[in-house]
Amino acid sequence: MQVSHRGRLSLVACDSGKKLAERIHEHLMPEIRAEEPLIPSVLRKSEEIHFANGEIKTVVQENIRGDDVYVVQCIDDPLSNRSVNDNFMALLTAVNAVYQSDPDSITAVIPQYPYSRQERKKAREPITARLVAAALEDAGADRVITLDIHAEAIEGFFQRAILEDLHASKAIIEYFRNQVFDDPSDTGPICIVAPDVGGADMARHYATQFHCSLAVVDKARDYSKSSTIESMRLVGDVRDKTIILPDDLIATGGTLINACRLLRENGAARILVACSLPFFNAPAVDRLDQAYSEKLFEMVIGTDAVWRGTEFQKAHPWYREVTVAPLFARVIFNINRRRSVSELLK
Repeated sequence: MQVSHRGRLSLVACDSGKKLAERIHEHLMPEIRAEEPLIPSVLRKSEEIHFANGEIKTVVQENIRGDDVYVVQCIDDPLSNRSVNDNFMALLTAVNAVYQSDPDSITAVIPQYPYSRQERKKAREPITARLVAAALEDAGADRVITLDIHAEAIEGFFQRAILEDLHASKAIIEYFRNQVFDDPSDTGPICIVAPDVGGADMARHYATQFHCSLAVVDKARDYSKSSTIESMRLVGDVRDKTIILPDDLIATGGTLINACRLLRENGAARILVACSLPFFNAPAVDRLDQAYSEKLFEMVIGTDAVWRGTEFQKAHPWYREVTVAPLFARVIFNINRRRSVSELLK
């Protein structure tokens, strides 16, 4: 007889993943209680310990033997003073602590895949995204769930674990339709612009959903310097159109602002930016504040995969935050119940 689910579902949260885990839990429990009404919670107690010399250890404080465990962590946490490396090491200790607890399976839930922009060798340098995959597998992960991974090649870096790459586009597109374009008469013709050739697939998906035209910003990058563009040119017509500029992430914001300026110079009427992972590494926020004051763009829509909260939105009126917690909750539930995940991503 086939088992209908993998085992008792359990969430274990690292410190920087607690807020996301709580939001996932909020959306997950109605799904679980619809089938198992008496379950009070699936969020298990754990403690992340930081030693004086910087070492990190995670202790799981509940019995999870035989469980289907999901370890939630946000690698880049703007509301914490912990570095990417601190949070990645905390994730590895949490995954291995779960592994030592003899679960049925272990899934690392990391909306932000660390070192995803180091997925290929351009000179004498490492392919660090591959090292991340190996470390997660060595720690004990059977599966990794992430969001809009920067390079699809990373999927091939896993030898044993399964990588589930989710997409924020559905939640963002719903926000556009319900909040931004609620009055179609104010919209005018829409054009989706890919910020670079690598983002063409994402832009094409948006263009299909909005049944509109597509343009591409072609940029030549100087790889000898960090986040430096040598030249940019626009392929396509954006004059008098409402522009949606979707991207997987915003780091320092320099190339985004240059793209917005290029679009303005070519006659774009409105520019609306969307990104799955609003990292906003310094000096991005200052740059975006200045660009907004210059009316280079109207708004940036990000997701709570990099959670910033209401105070940030109040301080920066150009920013809107869309939640992807319901998506992660549904995917986790379907994996636990051995149901299709691909159906949720259409």
